Amino acid sequence: MKNIIISGTGRIGKTTLARRIGEELGYFVINLDRIVAIFHGAYPQMDIRFGGNINENLAPFIGHFLGAFSSDRGVTHEFNLKAHAVKGNRFVMEGVHFDFDMIIPILKTYGIGNLKDSFILIGLTCNNKTADELFDDLRKHDTEDDWTYGFDDDKLRKECEYAISLSRSMTEHLAKYGFTIYDTPTDRESLFAKILNDIRKTNNQLNL
Repeated sequence: MKNIIISGTGRIGKTTLARRIGEELGYFVINLDRIVAIFHGAYPQMDIRFGGNINENLAPFIGHFLGAFSSDRGVTHEFNLKAHAVKGNRFVMEGVHFDFDMIIPILKTYGIGNLKDSFILIGLTCNNKTADELFDDLRKHDTEDDWTYGFDDDKLRKECEYAISLSRSMTEHLAKYGFTIYDTPTDRESLFAKILNDIRKTNNQLNL
């Protein structure tokens, strides 16, 4: 089993997909938004906060975390970390704030040269949706746990327009690093079922 990274713009199903992967495939779920909130509360001097310079300050932590728990042969800062790799102890990390230009050099210190060699890479986009369709989707699926839940219609519509624009720019960025791109339709369930099946196939091939 490989660890999994899910990235893409906000409010298109990353957290829901990660939860499904955790429930059905036994992966531990790591949400980057919660990590940002924890760092902001514990270390405000680092200025890791929403709306701040998240990528620059958070990327070193993400790089070392991914490397330390995804390699069984890496040594960094003169610490031998080979014993950390536990068979079957796998996670799915999901979020927007992955600065791979900063993360990849750190991963190389753990012996990880290519993301695809060590991770299943899932990119979620909404390139085939209009802002109105995304708006309707969020109104249908939002719960009190979602940060857009309390938005009025005007604010939510602006967020949807931004998400559509960001999604199209992120597609090229994620493809550059080897992500498999999945465009989210109105019917998320069929897409999530396909992704789960793709993960099972990949892990089965690794076990052959």
